[in-house]
Amino acid sequence: MPLFSSAHFDNHEQVVFCHDEATGLKAIIAVHNTNRGPALGGCRMWDYASEEDALTDVLRLSKGMTYKNALANLPYGGGKSVIIGDAKTEKTPAMMRAMGRMVDRLNGTYTIAEDVGTNPDDMTEIRRGTAHVKGVKGEGGDPSPATAYGVFAGIAASVKHKLGKDDLNGIRVAVQGLGHVGYDLANQLRIAGAELVVTDIDRAAIERAERELGATAVALDEIYDADVDVYAPCALGATLNEMTVPRLKASIVAGSANNQLATADDGDHLAQRGILYAPDYVINAGGVIHIYHEGADYDHDRAFAHVAGIGDVLLEIYALAENEGLATHTAADRLAERKFRLGTVQQAA
Repeated sequence: MPLFSSAHFDNHEQVVFCHDEATGLKAIIAVHNTNRGPALGGCRMWDYASEEDALTDVLRLSKGMTYKNALANLPYGGGKSVIIGDAKTEKTPAMMRAMGRMVDRLNGTYTIAEDVGTNPDDMTEIRRGTAHVKGVKGEGGDPSPATAYGVFAGIAASVKHKLGKDDLNGIRVAVQGLGHVGYDLANQLRIAGAELVVTDIDRAAIERAERELGATAVALDEIYDADVDVYAPCALGATLNEMTVPRLKASIVAGSANNQLATADDGDHLAQRGILYAPDYVINAGGVIHIYHEGADYDHDRAFAHVAGIGDVLLEIYALAENEGLATHTAADRLAERKFRLGTVQQAA
């Protein structure tokens, strides 16, 4: 399984393979960059088809966290961890405690938090193995509502920029993925007057969206062909690729999924088609911003005001992209790289 020669290895500072025989834990921790501070990023538990797929995911995700934390102006670098296994059938409290011990061996280089397949209860168990954990139950709560709110703010900013509308009433949005974030986002969009087209691998989630949100359901592969204004990918990454980008009817792509572009070329193809792309690591930063604010003095209003600023950051990126003739993902990368390569941190909101 190649590491240094992997197309996704980008001068990562540290990649650690973890195994605990007693609990069956098989995990990978990747630290991409710590110029701005200790690496912070969630722990994803997924039933990967192969170990190579798990490595690819953790390398991509950890790099994305470096860029995300920089543009959110947080005093953190980027890291991520993945646990190989089915979170519904294989995860145990003992496994989470073992993961905490693995994190603790990095002596503060990496701070773990929740992601797909993990939750605040898991972080509470992880806390029993390490102090280097965020998102613990009772210390600020589930960060997914903040992620959803940030994506909502980002969609509103994108609609204003691209379509010239100051509200979302009548805007058609295709939401791909109805997990904690996707469903919350869909509900916020409904309240704002948007019309919803949805899909998910979980039939129960689709039926709930039809019943509670008045959404129109389509098959998994049909979401790309939906006649909508906004395509909101809220499931796993790489859904924007050479096969799907040509099919999009949406004029805006803005969703919560990480690593939405299969390759950088796909971001260029979106720009060439005149589709406005909200870079994923910018628009989905609400969760990590929430985590930054959590603690004994957590202030919900202050944290969510910081999250709302995601819309302003996107407008700055869109302006830079237009002024310099760049695709939006390139403009976002340039802004982020200036921040983390210098390692300077202004006081966060």
